[in-house]
Amino acid sequence: MIRFQEFINNRSSTRPHFMVVGHPIGHSLSPFMHSIALKTHEIDAEYFAIDLEPTDTSRFISWINNDEFLGSNVTIPYKSQFLNVVDQLDETAAAIGALNTIVKNNGTVKGYNTDVFGFLNPLGKFSDELSGESVIVFGTGGASKAVAYALTQLGVEQIVMVSRNPGLKSRDDVVMCNYSNWQAYAGESVMLVNTTPLGMHPNTKQSPVEEQDAHLLEGKICYELVYNPLETTFLKQARQYQAETIGGLDMFIAQGAKAFELWTGKTFPTQQISKALKQKMKA
Repeated sequence: MIRFQEFINNRSSTRPHFMVVGHPIGHSLSPFMHSIALKTHEIDAEYFAIDLEPTDTSRFISWINNDEFLGSNVTIPYKSQFLNVVDQLDETAAAIGALNTIVKNNGTVKGYNTDVFGFLNPLGKFSDELSGESVIVFGTGGASKAVAYALTQLGVEQIVMVSRNPGLKSRDDVVMCNYSNWQAYAGESVMLVNTTPLGMHPNTKQSPVEEQDAHLLEGKICYELVYNPLETTFLKQARQYQAETIGGLDMFIAQGAKAFELWTGKTFPTQQISKALKQKMKA
């Protein structure tokens, strides 16, 4: 991890580079993953995790026009904020209202949302169970928007969005609630998804589900978007009550693969990277 101002003062900024920008960003394994892919294809470029403080966003926007800047991933809290940074939005990013990938091609900067592809990747075997049903989504940030869009593609009938400060619902199939009353919807919901940073390294003991409510996960599908650590407290709670669990690593790799292909036109070495990531995180 490096702060944006430190990066642009570093010699590495004068060479071809990709990056992920967010705040905080110290947890990110994107540099580890994409560096393997770049090396595999012998692409002369580096990938950096940039801690982009809010005061530096305007300088980052200008930096996109730098000749050595090749593309970027975007994470918390900028997925929705950076919609106007790009020249164009792909159909999915525009529909969601959030992007997570910036692609520069022949001077044109385009925004994509590969989170939808990543989120759907491990859900194929559950499509019949989800169609026509209700799903609870913890969080209302940029990632939750991609999740809600993807759930609609799967035919989910009702999406219960859980927020600390629930606002007005934006769609007819959405129910807004808070952390004190989401429990009322648990019985009718077949899946719960954590799109918040709760449980992310280094605060690994956190979970969107209080311990007294963990029994509500019994028999559900529990999907965790946090990938570091591999097993979050939310997933531990789910396994305790015999829930079907999906960790965040599969989505993380799949969304990264899509971004890499958009940047380079090259095939992502998914199996190699999956093995390397699991070894690194277990170590």
